[in-house]
Amino acid sequence: MKNMRFINRTFYALLFAVIINYSFAQNILKVEVNKPVAKVSPSMWGVFFEDINFGADGGLYAELVKNRSFEFFDPLMGWSEMQGHDKKGKILIVNVGSKSPQNTRIANITVDAEKGSYGISNEGFRGIGVKKGGQYNFSILAKKPAESGIKIHVELVNSKGVKLGETTIDGFTESWAKYKGSFTSSDTDAKARLNVIFEGKGSIDVDMISLFPNDTWKNRPNGLRTDLVQLLADLKPGFLRFPGGCIVEGRELDTRYQWKKTVGNIENRTPAINRWNTEFKHRATSDYYQSFGLGFYEYFLLSEDIGAEALPILNCGMACQYNTAEVAPMDALDPYVQDAIDLIEFANADTSNKWGKLRAEMGHPAPFNLKFLGVGNEQWDEQYIERYKVFAKALKEKFPQVQLISAAGPDPDGKRFDYAWRELKTLNADLIDEHYYRSPEWFFKNANRYDNYDRKGPKVFAGEYASHGKDTSDPESKNTWLSALSEAAFMTGLERNADVVKLASYAPLLAHVEAWQWRPDMIWFDNLRAVATPNYYVQKLYSTNKGTEVIPALADGKVLAGQDSTYASAVVDKTKGEVIIKFVNASSKPVDYTFKINGKKVTGNTSMQVLSSTDLYKYNTLDDQQLIYPKEIKLGKSKNELKVAIEPSSFNVITIPTRI
Repeated sequence: MKNMRFINRTFYALLFAVIINYSFAQNILKVEVNKPVAKVSPSMWGVFFEDINFGADGGLYAELVKNRSFEFFDPLMGWSEMQGHDKKGKILIVNVGSKSPQNTRIANITVDAEKGSYGISNEGFRGIGVKKGGQYNFSILAKKPAESGIKIHVELVNSKGVKLGETTIDGFTESWAKYKGSFTSSDTDAKARLNVIFEGKGSIDVDMISLFPNDTWKNRPNGLRTDLVQLLADLKPGFLRFPGGCIVEGRELDTRYQWKKTVGNIENRTPAINRWNTEFKHRATSDYYQSFGLGFYEYFLLSEDIGAEALPILNCGMACQYNTAEVAPMDALDPYVQDAIDLIEFANADTSNKWGKLRAEMGHPAPFNLKFLGVGNEQWDEQYIERYKVFAKALKEKFPQVQLISAAGPDPDGKRFDYAWRELKTLNADLIDEHYYRSPEWFFKNANRYDNYDRKGPKVFAGEYASHGKDTSDPESKNTWLSALSEAAFMTGLERNADVVKLASYAPLLAHVEAWQWRPDMIWFDNLRAVATPNYYVQKLYSTNKGTEVIPALADGKVLAGQDSTYASAVVDKTKGEVIIKFVNASSKPVDYTFKINGKKVTGNTSMQVLSSTDLYKYNTLDDQQLIYPKEIKLGKSKNELKVAIEPSSFNVITIPTRI
């Protein structure tokens, strides 16, 4: 009897082992380490910044005062008067015109209150976010008549009017000068206000009223918001595309983005209305302007800071074709081409050059070594091609080392797309920018999109992509796990075809939860906090595990691009001695896989980073930031056959050390 029990137990144990091994045997991915098929561009995975959703002013640019120079269409937008009952003060907006063509308006304050005061209060960008113990630096441009006895009391108050910090400024003269003061906030508040109070008797002219946190990226005065830049730096991006897409075009040519107006002294940069101010009537944002405190110099500097290649986009003589569709005549295109030439010189020329000298005066004598330049954004049809030809001829003759990005239009297929590719291919274009804002289903189905692209034609820049699914009233809700999972599946195809796809970036990048025009977006923020979306973590797992060469990863001799809802790609990192497998299980069931590593010996501990959720519509919020978050699993030492249980609805990055 005991023998029978032993035999039965042995039988069932063997049967279970056979079933398990059979299960693994049915799902085998063979990875050929010593048969590289393409090099991975060091700049492969990047980020695309567009000044949308309060991305610059009110976001990445850390200025806390809205309409600091009174240049909005409504010159007092963002400001309110603090008038006592005796009404002893007033404000008058003066247009100085040609005396200051870049910054035409100043505020003249008149006060008759030797024992009282008159003030103006700024609401910030949906409030002013301040932190307890944080230092805040105030500055103002001012001048006053000799006989005027005015001093300024500056105070920060919370949403209930309670004072959080204060400083006093005086000693004003008859000439324009900048005056500064600092204070420490006694509490944290996302909805504080800045009060600028004028005391005494007389008048004073003021402009550029500013407040910055002392804590900025790399502690640069009047710099960028630390937490947002840190999230970008953590991606280790290969490039930074800026200043946007449609923002470059403008609704009409007069409101196009002009880089020369964004460099030089801050006080001399010409503010402009942001095109997203009125683009969407259901999300109209009347207070959305561009101060250009974050200008082209700052974009180049940011690119350098985070180890990314700068990839600026310039207007090609065409306004947005969805809006006015204005174009500059072909015989009037020279200024647009000259802007491109001058920008390359601003980035790359030595200090004997006019634009190289300006770069040096701004604080960067060494060249930025610009390698890429975009000509137009999402333009299409004959009017784009004929203008691109002019740019390409002029720029390639003068700067053959700079690769030009050309446009394939706003859609990933169709007549306009096909026409652009056909024409640009005959022109031997360097890179063609393809955009796709589509459903999760589209991304799953198109994981093999580039498998059959012409290997000898122009290379692809996947410049803007995002999976658009369902949402709720929460701003962050469109960034669901389903959208991120479908992007992860699609990106296996981008990686697998790295000989064709040289650059790729999600879009848009940033969005303020109270001031957005477009979603989904990769990073959401308010005045104090920021949250990385599931889509962010997908991008990060790719960009921090990009490897150096693509290697074959085949199941039954085929690439995995949707079979049984699974997707895969593999790279080898020769600098680290690692094989890195990206594997997506988009099904609702777990799957067991055996990964066979051929050609090199596995030498150490294997690990796996996993993003997963059985709730496809889950998303991260500012209040709950890690609902979808990578977890690391130590798989231990393994031989050249690695058996892994893959979770349902998961994206997995498996790192296998090998002797390269």
